[in-house]
Amino acid sequence: MRAATSSAPAVAQDRDLAEALLLRGDEASFRELYRRHTPRLHQLVLRIVGGAEADAEDVVQDTWIRAVERLDGFRWEAAFSTWLTGIGLNVARGMLRRRGRWEVPASPDAPEPWRPPPHHAERMDLERAIALLPAGYRAVLVLHDVEGFTHEEIGEQLGIAPGTSKSQLSHARRAVRRLLGPAEEVLR
Repeated sequence: MRAATSSAPAVAQDRDLAEALLLRGDEASFRELYRRHTPRLHQLVLRIVGGAEADAEDVVQDTWIRAVERLDGFRWEAAFSTWLTGIGLNVARGMLRRRGRWEVPASPDAPEPWRPPPHHAERMDLERAIALLPAGYRAVLVLHDVEGFTHEEIGEQLGIAPGTSKSQLSHARRAVRRLLGPAEEVLR
């Protein structure tokens, strides 16, 4: 589940650490925030960028740079982790767009993504199947099914309508099922 539902003491501790970082430039506070939030952030962006470890590391680094630069403007209306996730998602989307790898169908009725299956005898795991999805479908699937965001929240993050989020999730799930199914089904 996403961190917006995290406990009040954790949110208060994040706020105390952020204030120490802002007011005193406290490096230990930054390290603690980094330690607390980077593993989850890294997993999210690793999935969003399709499993490319070097890209995920770049996105995490850029996310933290932007977060620290904008920390004084954070209003604490959401959990720190939710805010950080939004920054990370935007950084990842920007990187994928620059590389021409961010595909979001313009219409909710767009055809399903297709990737040829691996060798017939090879079994595909879920992470690999998710990585093969077009970036837009992958983002909706990860944000909804892994991170627990609602379609309304996903729409806000990705700049799409909630109905488009629902449609993309349906297409993404269908594609993952085909990729994970027996080779005969995938070839149909």
